[in-house]
Amino acid sequence: MAHGGRRDSPEPPDFSLLKRLARDQLIYLLEQLPGKKDLFIEADLMSPLDRIANVSTLKEHEVDKLYKVEHKPIVSTSDQLCFLIRPRIQTVKWICDVVNADKVAGKYRRYKIIFTPQKFYACEAVLEEQGVFGDVTTDEWAFYLLPLDNDIISLELPEFFRDNFLAGDQRWVRTAGSALHLLHSLYGPFSKVYGIGRCSKMTYESWRRQVEEGEQRSREAEIGTVFLIDRGENRPSATRRTVISFLTPLAVFTDVDFVTPLCSQVVYEGLMDDIFRIKCGCVEFGPDVTSDKSIKVMLNSNDKVFNEIRNEHFSNVFGFLSQKARNLQTAYDKRQGMDIKQMKTFVSEELKGLKQEHRLLSLHIGASESIMKKKTKQDFQELLKTEHCLLEGFEIRECISFIEEHINRQVSMIESLRMLCLLSITENGLLPKDYRSLKAQYLQSYGVNHLLTFSNLRQLGLLVEQQPGETLTVMESKVGKLVNDKTAGKLSDAFSSLAKKSNFRALSRKLNLVPKSDEEYDLRVPRDMAYIFSGAYVPLSCKLIEQVLERGGWTGLEEVTRLLNGHEFAVTGSNGADLRPKNDAQRIVVLMFLGGCTFSEISALRFLGREKGYKFIVVTTAVTNSSRLLEALLDNHV
Repeated sequence: MAHGGRRDSPEPPDFSLLKRLARDQLIYLLEQLPGKKDLFIEADLMSPLDRIANVSTLKEHEVDKLYKVEHKPIVSTSDQLCFLIRPRIQTVKWICDVVNADKVAGKYRRYKIIFTPQKFYACEAVLEEQGVFGDVTTDEWAFYLLPLDNDIISLELPEFFRDNFLAGDQRWVRTAGSALHLLHSLYGPFSKVYGIGRCSKMTYESWRRQVEEGEQRSREAEIGTVFLIDRGENRPSATRRTVISFLTPLAVFTDVDFVTPLCSQVVYEGLMDDIFRIKCGCVEFGPDVTSDKSIKVMLNSNDKVFNEIRNEHFSNVFGFLSQKARNLQTAYDKRQGMDIKQMKTFVSEELKGLKQEHRLLSLHIGASESIMKKKTKQDFQELLKTEHCLLEGFEIRECISFIEEHINRQVSMIESLRMLCLLSITENGLLPKDYRSLKAQYLQSYGVNHLLTFSNLRQLGLLVEQQPGETLTVMESKVGKLVNDKTAGKLSDAFSSLAKKSNFRALSRKLNLVPKSDEEYDLRVPRDMAYIFSGAYVPLSCKLIEQVLERGGWTGLEEVTRLLNGHEFAVTGSNGADLRPKNDAQRIVVLMFLGGCTFSEISALRFLGREKGYKFIVVTTAVTNSSRLLEALLDNHV
C-alpha cells in the first residue's frame, strides 16, 4: 500500500490486561449474589459487555437469563435480580418501580445494582427518596477502558461530550481521571505531559489526586508521554470563557477543534463508520453487502484485509481489493499440478487461511460497493468541493447557495446542519442576514422544534451570528455614507469577509492546516496528514501533537495557543519512571480525547507515527463522527 512505515516504530503495550481485569472484577461482583439470578443490562452496555464477558462466561457464574433494560414491567420469575446500568437517574427510578411493585404484590426477591463505571450520590439519593435504599445492594464495576484494537481504547461514554461541554455537568471528569490512573498504574509512570484547556486541567488534577492517595511503586515505564485533548470548550454562553492556568507533565488539550469532526470522512475506516456505524469495534453488514443474511464483523488489525486498507483514501481501496483478489486467485491456482504430498501440505497449512482471506475480501468488496452507491446518491463530490471551498475561504456565496439547496431539497437533516456549522466556524460566524435566512429555511424544512437545536449549537459556538461590532470596519462605515443603502449592503458583505478576525483562518496560516490548492496531491503516496481529507486540510488536533512533540513543548507556539484561548501546560519529569535509552517508552504516546475522536484523526495519527517513529495510542471517551456529534445536540436528544 501507499504507506511503508518505519521499521523502528515501537511495539505497543499489551492492553488485553485491561479486558482481563474488567472481566475478573465483573465475575467477582456477580458472585456476591450467590445462586441463580437474572441479569438486566442497559442497552448501551450490551456491546461493551460482549467484548469483555460473553453469554457463556456469564452463564458459568449462575446468570440464568439476560434481559435488556426497557423501562417497563419485568417478566422475570427469578428470586434474584441483578441490574448492570450506567449511573442514570431515569434507570434508577425504573428499578425503584420494579422493587416497589414487588412489595405491593407481596413478592420477596434480592436486588443488586451494579453501576458502571461508577455510582453517583444522586443515584443513591433516588433510592432513598423512593424508599428502597434498604432493599437493594449497590456496587461499582470500575470498567473504565475497553481496548478496541492495539492502538484504540475507548471509555464508551458518548454522553461525555454533551454532558460536559453543553450542560456543564462535570461528573464524567473523575471517570476520565480514573481511566488515566488505571493506565498509569498498569503501564506508567509517565514522563511527559502536555495540555491546554479547562477540562484537561480538571482531568489531570483528578488523576494526580488519585496518584497521591494511592501506593507509589517503582517500575519500568511502558508509556512515555500522554496528551489530553479537549474536543470542545465548556461555555454556558457563546461569549463567556473560563480561563485556567497550570503546569503539569502529562497531556495535551486542544481548546476547540470542531472543524475536524465536521469534515466528511474519506478514509476507508471513517467511511465505514459513517455508513455502517462501527460500534465497539464491530459492524453489522446487511444483505446489500453479504448478498445473504446480516452478519456482525469485528474490524481490527486481526482482519488482514481491513488492516491494509483501513487508513487508505477511499479512491485507493478498489485498486487494492482488485490486486488482492488476483493474488488470492494465484494462490488457489498453485494447486494445479501438485502431487499428493504437496496437496496435503497445501490443505493443512494454507487452504484455511486462504478461505478466511477470501471471505473477508468478499465482505470488504461488498462494503466498498455499498459505500460507493450511497455516496453517489448524495452528490458526494459536490459536497466535498463545497467543504474544501469553506476550508480555503473561497466562493463563500456559492457555498451558501449549495447549503440552501441542500436544505430546501431536504437531502439530510444532519448533513445540512453539519454544513451550516462548518460555514459558521470557518467564517467566524454568519452575517446576521445569512444567519436569519438559513435558520428560517432549516426550520421550514425540518421543523420548528429544532429551535432548541440552534440554541445548543449557539451555546457551543458551533453555529453563531456575527455581532455588528465584529464585522464593521472604519473603511466600511465611510463607504456606507457615500453610497445608497442598497449598494452599501453589497459592499458591507464584501468588507465583512475581509475584516473578520477568524481564529480558524489565523490558525490555518500559522500551522499550515490548509495546503495550497494549486499543488498536486498524490493520494496514493501522501506527503502529510492532509490526505485524510483529500489533501484539503490537516486536522488541528493532529498538527498540534506533531508540533509539540517536535519542539519538546509549547515554546514557539505562543501565538497558536493564544488563538486557542491559551493556558497551555507542559511538565517534564521522571515521576519515578525508569526510562533508559534502550526502552522504547519515550516513543509511545497516549492521546486522550475528551469528547470523542474520529477515525480520520486516528488514521492521520497512524500516518504521523509511521513518519516520525512514534506509536500513538488513542484513548477516547467515544469514537465519534459528525453525525454522532450533532445528534447529541439535537433538541430531541434524550
